[in-house]
Amino acid sequence: MPKESAVYTHGHHESVLRSHQWRTAANSAAYLIPELRPGQAVLDVGCGPGTITADLAGLVSPGRVTAVDASGEVLEKAARTASERGLENVEFAAADVHALDFPDASFDVVHAHQVLQHVGDPVQALREMRRVCRPGGVVAARDSDFAAMAWYPEVPGMTEWLDVYGRVARGNGGEPHAGRRLLSWARQAGFTDITPSAAAWCFATPEDRAWWSGLWADRTTASAYAKLAVDGGHASAGQLAAIADAWRAWGEQPDGWFMVPHGEVLCRV
Repeated sequence: MPKESAVYTHGHHESVLRSHQWRTAANSAAYLIPELRPGQAVLDVGCGPGTITADLAGLVSPGRVTAVDASGEVLEKAARTASERGLENVEFAAADVHALDFPDASFDVVHAHQVLQHVGDPVQALREMRRVCRPGGVVAARDSDFAAMAWYPEVPGMTEWLDVYGRVARGNGGEPHAGRRLLSWARQAGFTDITPSAAAWCFATPEDRAWWSGLWADRTTASAYAKLAVDGGHASAGQLAAIADAWRAWGEQPDGWFMVPHGEVLCRV
């Protein structure tokens, strides 16, 4: 593993993919959509199961999208997503964002969603994204900010979840409060023309609460995150089970409301 890399906190358990496969360009990259044009070449960094990738491919067709991820397992899922949608303008490859295996100025748009919070050196990652972007192109990054997440009501155990998650993520070399740092990281990476913004997901309908609380309850006890939490001494299996119960209890609240805020940057090259 390159020295800059961090351990991906979530892994690719079904409970994680349940969340990732919900993501679309509309709900996760709306700030980028006005920049997209037919015929562009796009690099999608950290593509995961490929649902955003597929949307981007549709928006820039007949242009091409190159989607990369560190996990060969999830790249196979992304390739199936593209195939199921009948897309022929997407290609996939394993890559480390700290050292992208592409020539300078290869793409018109370079995009990363929920990636920089998980890497060991987000500034170097943005430098690489800038290097492979053509003059006149854009580098776009969006990351959540765990410390700014808010929920109601204050079900016992939810605050402990946030504390444990933060310690696990930082123990793996990541930065869970990345959203607020994107502008700073982009400036350190050498960008001077930056448009910062923010957006949020909100889970408050009965269906959304059930979905969001269920996937986090399952993730807390069954995903790679759970093993990292126990092995790293951040929580016991019993503590994680109690946190999962707290998630389920929150999801059952008729007044339940959860906000996930995101920082965003559009960086012009």
